[in-house]
Amino acid sequence: MQRVGVFVCWCGSNIAATVDVEKVAEVLAKEPGVVFSTNYQYMCSQAGQEMIQESIAKYNLTGVVICSCSPRMHENTFRKTCEKAGLNPYMVEIANIREQCSWIHKDKETATEKAVILGRAAIAKVHLNAPLTSGTSPVKKRALVIGGGIAGIQTALDIADAGFDVDIVEKEPTIGGKMTQIDKTFPTLDCAACILTPKMVDAAQNEKIHIYSYSEVSSVKGFVGNFKVTIKKKARYVDETKCTGCGLCTEKCPQKKVPNAFNLGLDNRRAIYIPFAQAVPKVATIDADYCTMLKSGKCGVCSKVCTAGAIDYTQKDAFIEQEYGAIVVATGFNPIKLDQYDEFAYSQSPDVVTSLEFERLMNAAGPTGGTLLRPSDGQHPHTIVFVQCVGSRCDDSKGKPYCSKICCMYTAKHAMLCREKYPDTDVYVFYIDVRTPGKNFDEFYRRAVEEYGVHYVKGMVGKVVPENGKLKVQASDLIGNQQLHIDADMVVLAAAIEPDKSARPLATMLTASMDTNDFFTEAHPKLRPVESPTAGIFLSGACQGPKDIPETVAQASAAAAKVIGLLNKDHLVCNPCTAQPDELMCNGCSSCEKVCPYGAITYVDKEFRGPNRTTLLRRVAQVNPAVCQGCGACTVACPSGAMDLKGFSNKQIMAEVDAICR
Repeated sequence: MQRVGVFVCWCGSNIAATVDVEKVAEVLAKEPGVVFSTNYQYMCSQAGQEMIQESIAKYNLTGVVICSCSPRMHENTFRKTCEKAGLNPYMVEIANIREQCSWIHKDKETATEKAVILGRAAIAKVHLNAPLTSGTSPVKKRALVIGGGIAGIQTALDIADAGFDVDIVEKEPTIGGKMTQIDKTFPTLDCAACILTPKMVDAAQNEKIHIYSYSEVSSVKGFVGNFKVTIKKKARYVDETKCTGCGLCTEKCPQKKVPNAFNLGLDNRRAIYIPFAQAVPKVATIDADYCTMLKSGKCGVCSKVCTAGAIDYTQKDAFIEQEYGAIVVATGFNPIKLDQYDEFAYSQSPDVVTSLEFERLMNAAGPTGGTLLRPSDGQHPHTIVFVQCVGSRCDDSKGKPYCSKICCMYTAKHAMLCREKYPDTDVYVFYIDVRTPGKNFDEFYRRAVEEYGVHYVKGMVGKVVPENGKLKVQASDLIGNQQLHIDADMVVLAAAIEPDKSARPLATMLTASMDTNDFFTEAHPKLRPVESPTAGIFLSGACQGPKDIPETVAQASAAAAKVIGLLNKDHLVCNPCTAQPDELMCNGCSSCEKVCPYGAITYVDKEFRGPNRTTLLRRVAQVNPAVCQGCGACTVACPSGAMDLKGFSNKQIMAEVDAICR
């Protein structure tokens, strides 16, 4: 039997306010094998760690149970503490009496009783623990960035500047993301293209960065330090190595009526196109859904006019396999679809637009050359109504419960630009609350009101009705306590933002966690905000939550710093809690091999002694401990119970259950 020490943490008042920590320590001291039990206000502090180390030496402890917060928070801290005192770090068990007890109970007696039960279960498990030794695995000195927006570009540049190779995979024909569609940035009203395009060029010219545009990640295998990724490079039907980006093919293509996705369908483009003038790489792409040659074999104009001979109608999708030490997710965001918001007449009138569509109408490189014109008749609008929080902060099924964070600021920007460029325009902004939590943000909003004369109205728009060339806006003014009726020329909807649709399937491939809104979940919201709970997966930009450009760039550099720290290591310490098969019980059914996400399980034929000393050849499972990540999927799938997990064996789990049910 182990000599166990129990250490109960107050966690300030987080635990002690709801749990009688002294009673917990007193009751657990009577458990079999416990030779020392105490409580302390902050067990993770230097004084608390020294107490643990001194107790290990004084009482000759062979096992330690810490009753504290989640093991996700401080398990490594306490393992290192015990290791310094000469105890194997895997002889430490954490009883989570904060998240699983004090934070969810109000009655002190009930919480104390549950804390005792959780501590008792941890003691039962530590009695069956065995010292484990960690192995090592090499680190592939290359990083993958999924997403080529400003977040992905900044992350890649920082990693490359540290001397490591990095690949950017971008699903669109060019990198740049949403920022390429923006005209000005708040709160300085800088030109977005002037900020972004030099970074795009830097990424393209950096010898350490390789850009896979018009590509997608199709599979991810492996683990931290050794990811094996398959990249699907979609057919452009244009040879990138030959195309000079001259644009002659895009001028001569006879198929002119293809909706321009870059301009959000506000104008048309050709079947062969370059998204915008500053695209990187500046290579043409043929849209197979509209190309007459690819659909019927008739046309071929682009091939005839291309002097570089870059057009290749026979091109197929290519699959590239590469190994990486770390992966950064930078998949970005999209505005939600507004089909369900018919009260704003979005599907009824072309003059009701989203904020991003309005951005394109104001952009000098947009469909109207930067002149603000009504989509319905090409006339200049004189009254514009902006509607905030469309789909944000909603409690109904068609919206998002969260604040999209950037809408208040970009609406103030749009209102200011309208008033500055067209002083004869009346601008109304209907809002629930104005949120400006950033450096110089509130001053920017106040400029819109005080300097530019934008009418901010606290209240919501109830209905928009197209009538006789006008948009009849019915709204409430909560401060003035009145109903307003405005004849508007345009209505601009600040649509909620949501993660890109590629995020959910990508998270499945990466075995990364997501919240209910499909944003990637960080390992810890305060202490590890750019790391995924899955080792080696890092988060950059709006894939983790709504962000503006400065915050996105800051997180991108933070993610890069974490990646650089990982790639600087030659070897990583492996998790010793790996699967191990009982060869005598294994029937060679392959169930465990099929469910293993890391490919750690193989099968071999082994000789066994049979009856009358005969030799039998049996097929049994083998686990590669350097590849196994201890997920436990195989132990659940094994029908014969032959597969077990070191540190979490069936006996240990059942011992915990027995202790809880005592």
